[in-house]
Amino acid sequence: MSVIEEERVRGGVFKDINAEDEDQQPTVIESLCMNCYENGSTRLLLTKIPFFKEIIISSFTCPHCNWTNTEIQSAGRIQEQGVLYTLQVKTKEDMNREVVKSDSASTRIPQLDFEIPAFTQNGSLSTIEGLLDRAVAGLEQDQPIRKATDPVVAEKIEEFIQRFKKLKEVEEEFTLIIDDSSGNSFIENPFAPEKDMALTVTHYKRTPEHNAALGIEVEEEENDEKPGSDLDTMRNEVLVFNTNCPECNAPANTNMKLVQIQHFKEVIIMATNCDSCRHRTNEVKSGGATEELGTRITLHLTDPSDMSRDLLKSETCSVLIPELEFELGMAALGGKFTTLEGLLKDIKDLIVSKKPFMCGDSSTADRAEKLELFGQKIDKIIAGEMDVHIILDDPAGNSYLQNVYAPDPDPEMKIEKYTRTFEQNEDLGLNDMKTEGYAEK
Repeated sequence: MSVIEEERVRGGVFKDINAEDEDQQPTVIESLCMNCYENGSTRLLLTKIPFFKEIIISSFTCPHCNWTNTEIQSAGRIQEQGVLYTLQVKTKEDMNREVVKSDSASTRIPQLDFEIPAFTQNGSLSTIEGLLDRAVAGLEQDQPIRKATDPVVAEKIEEFIQRFKKLKEVEEEFTLIIDDSSGNSFIENPFAPEKDMALTVTHYKRTPEHNAALGIEVEEEENDEKPGSDLDTMRNEVLVFNTNCPECNAPANTNMKLVQIQHFKEVIIMATNCDSCRHRTNEVKSGGATEELGTRITLHLTDPSDMSRDLLKSETCSVLIPELEFELGMAALGGKFTTLEGLLKDIKDLIVSKKPFMCGDSSTADRAEKLELFGQKIDKIIAGEMDVHIILDDPAGNSYLQNVYAPDPDPEMKIEKYTRTFEQNEDLGLNDMKTEGYAEK
C-alpha cells in the first residue's frame, strides 16, 4: 500500500488539495525511511500539467541518514490509447527537454541495446539528461559488491556505464524511445506550435496484455439480437449509456447517434456531459470502412463565412496550415464533427492554453511570446484577416469539409485522392490485415 493510500485509510493527516490553487502548500506526512528504518517526512503536492491532467509529486527526506527520494504518481485517468515517443537526440540542447515518464512507461535506447521495462521504476518528472543520470545511478548502485564478487561482470558493466556517460555529451546521435500503454507520458516539443522534426509521436490501441498490466478489465458482452438490429436502433434513436467524466471521473451519461452527412457517409457522434464539473466533450467515429485511397482536402479561405462550413475530422486526419508552418498530427484532438471555426478554436486551445511546460517555472519569455503570436494569428484567420489555406490530410479517407456550392464544384476547395504509402498503411494496421481467404487454414 502506498503512502497516499495509507493516509486515505487513516483519514487523519492527508487532506484534499486544490490543483487550481496557485498558493497551495505541500502536505507533510511522517513516513518510514526504507533505508535506515527511522521516521522521515514525505511532502505531497497535487499539481496539474495541462494535457496530462493531475499528478501527485512526492518527495521523501530522512534527517537520520540523509536519504532522499522523489517520484510522481498519476492522479488522472488512463488515456484511451497508448503513446509511443521516438526522439532523435542530436544536440546537447535536446538533453534539456522535459519529460513526464509514468511508471507504466518503458524506456529504450536502441544504440546501446538498453531498455528499462515498464513498471520497474516509479514515475518521474525530469529531463532527458535526468533520465540518463537515473539509469547510470541504477547501474552504479551495486558496483562495489560486483567488483568484489564478480570482477568480470563488474568490468563489463563499467564499460557500459562509460558508454552511457558519453551519450550525455551527445558526441553522436542516439534515439530515445518512450512507450507508455497508459498514454500518460510526454516529451517536450521546444519548437511548439511548430512541428518538431526530431520527435515522432504515435498513438496506438492497447493489446489485451497491455490492459491486463494496467489492471483494466475489458468485458465482452454477449449479444443474442439479430444482426443489424443495433444499427437500426442507432439510426432511429439516441442511445444513452453510463460512463465516467474524463475530467473529474464522476458518473456521467454519453449520448450516441448514427448520423448521415449529406454528400458523404454515415458517422457515429458521441457526446458526454458531466453534471458535476460541467465538462462537455464530443467525439466522432467513422461509420464505414477505410477507403481504398487517402483524401487530401485543401481550402483557400477567402471570406469570413468560410468559418461556418461543417467539418468532419476523423482520428486519422492531420491538419496543416502552410502559411503558419503548422501541422497537427493524426491523433491530436481525436475525431470531431464541428465547423471550421470550431476546429481552429480547438487548435488554439490545445496549443496555447494546454501545452505542457508552457506555463509556470517551465515557461520562458520567448516561448510564451511565440505561443501568444500563434494565438493571435489563429484569431486573425477566424476573423478573415489572413489569406491562408487549410489542409485536411486523411490517409483513411474518412474526413469531410462542406462544399457550400454542392452539387457544383467549390472553386476554393480542392479534393485529391492518393495512394497510401507503406508507412501510412502500417499506421492504419492495414499491412497485416488479411481480407481474402481468412477462414482457410
